[in-house]
Amino acid sequence: MRDYAIVLVASASHALRAEALLKAEGMPCKVIPVPRWLSSDCGVCVRVLRRDASRALEILDQEGVVVRGLRNLEDGNLGGAHA
Repeated sequence: MRDYAIVLVASASHALRAEALLKAEGMPCKVIPVPRWLSSDCGVCVRVLRRDASRALEILDQEGVVVRGLRNLEDGNLGGAHA
């Protein structure tokens, strides 16, 4: 079972930029719909492996991507956001 974290961002454009930046760093990630049980200012977020979450936040901060939050998820807790 893989443990994931999701990065909540300010907008869909930030999510797409975050995904591109993280992939450029070799980090597995994917833009997914925000799980229904979470709130966000946009309808998408970026899923990363939990072990990569801290590094992802560092990269996004350095690149000026506005992050609104980070939530840990497990396989059975994606709230319909399986990707």
